[in-house]
Amino acid sequence: MLKLIRFVGAFCLSFMLAAAVQAADLRILIDGLAEGGYAETEAQIGALAATGDPAVAPVLEALAEGDVYARKSDGAVFITEKDGRSYVLIDPLSGETVETLSSGAIDKVRVNNRLRRSIRTALGGLTLMSPDATVRRAAVEAVFQSRDPSAIELIETAMAAEEDEALAQLMREARAAAILNSDFAEADKIAAIEVIEARSGRDALSLLIPLTEIEGAISERAAAAVASIEEELAFWDAIQNVWFGLSLGSVLLLAAIGLAITFGVMGVINMAHGEMVMIGAYTTFVVQEIIRTNAPGLFDSSLFLAIPLAFLVAGAVGIAIERGVIRYLYGRPLETLLATWGISLILQQAVRTIFGPTNREVGTPSWMSGSFELGLIQITYNRLAIIIFAIIVFAALLVVLKRTSLGLQMRAVTQNRAMASAMGIRTPWVDALTFGLGSGIAGMAGVALSQIDNVSPNLGQSYIIDSFMVVVFGGVGNLWGTLVGAFSLGIANKFLEPYAGAVLGKILVLVFIILFIQKRPRGLFALRGRAVEA
Repeated sequence: MLKLIRFVGAFCLSFMLAAAVQAADLRILIDGLAEGGYAETEAQIGALAATGDPAVAPVLEALAEGDVYARKSDGAVFITEKDGRSYVLIDPLSGETVETLSSGAIDKVRVNNRLRRSIRTALGGLTLMSPDATVRRAAVEAVFQSRDPSAIELIETAMAAEEDEALAQLMREARAAAILNSDFAEADKIAAIEVIEARSGRDALSLLIPLTEIEGAISERAAAAVASIEEELAFWDAIQNVWFGLSLGSVLLLAAIGLAITFGVMGVINMAHGEMVMIGAYTTFVVQEIIRTNAPGLFDSSLFLAIPLAFLVAGAVGIAIERGVIRYLYGRPLETLLATWGISLILQQAVRTIFGPTNREVGTPSWMSGSFELGLIQITYNRLAIIIFAIIVFAALLVVLKRTSLGLQMRAVTQNRAMASAMGIRTPWVDALTFGLGSGIAGMAGVALSQIDNVSPNLGQSYIIDSFMVVVFGGVGNLWGTLVGAFSLGIANKFLEPYAGAVLGKILVLVFIILFIQKRPRGLFALRGRAVEA
């Protein structure tokens, strides 16, 4: 038993001595950062990285930030924190505060851009063996971006130990990028080009294009890889434009769907429809402010509370407008247009008076934040959520129109107002409820738009013209026409923007709609209604 105790004691002592020796060696290497010029500092950075000890990571990070100084009295190197006119010296290995000195007692270890690249590569090598997969991934990406040939050996060591196949593939790509920037043999570089070609993407393209200017087999293989990647990128760019078009189309659908009902049933050109969208966005802002103040834990659920409230508030304002103004102007479209335009100005000024003229911040719940990759395109969660929300609202509205008493009465009034009135349907109340329903849906559109646009008094003005274009193009009063029109115009806009610009693209779409209406005055899907009969 005594022998065992002696053996354990000797082992612990030897381990402590070895750790002390290792720390002393690291300290010597760290102090060497202040000796000589940039070339000597770069050599010391490489020596620190070669130790593979994560303990040197803090001093390298501080060096990249310009927070490493050498004490003049003995040349010892420390991480520093500024404290007024003095500097607090922190031990680079233990992290303990050593002393506080004036600026005259220390010299800064200076770095340039080349040294910063070396530091990024060194930090990448130190973290390649981290047990955290996220840290390893970031380290691999850093090596790929730096393309430092000195990291090849570190990458190969990490590849041999990597169990995650996706990360192992990233390491192979980082190794290939470093080989292309090295003096390796031609065969190795051609093999590396094949790896980079398989990666594809714009970063791969930026690596390969310079190689096409070199004569020989490498240039030929790089040119073939560049052509292949450009063809793939063109395909994914088209998919990206379709996605952007669907995203814009969903926004147009939400903004126009309520207008389609109002315009189709009542024949009213409602220039205040955009302000209903604005009211929905400000309702979201108010809900979130109340939640932030009283129940911060419910913030992720704020939109679920804001949607029905925005529908009720905007719907109530819509009914008030119909009962107070519009019902006296039926059959006079010009006066209705001017009256609703005046109401839109009044609503904008009221919001400026209550909330101020500046933009208001509406937060995004955590479940709508971030994005994911699909092939070579980025899909953001908030845009995806808005597309799904628009489809749900469209489906719910179809159910209301096809399966409820209100929907039956609305369709009857749309097809033949006089006959519907003769059958006992109270057409004035159908008008009021229809206007309220359309305004309420616009309010829900405001909830969605608050997640991707600035919430300001002018929010609705950005969408009112596009909403009318969608309704006219799809067919007045036809929901399926509104759906097709919204997504068609959204995709068309996004395909035209890269070639003609945003403004000219919209002008071209407008010209197309004008020409289209000349041939089909009732739009894509014709539907009989009071305005058409008139």
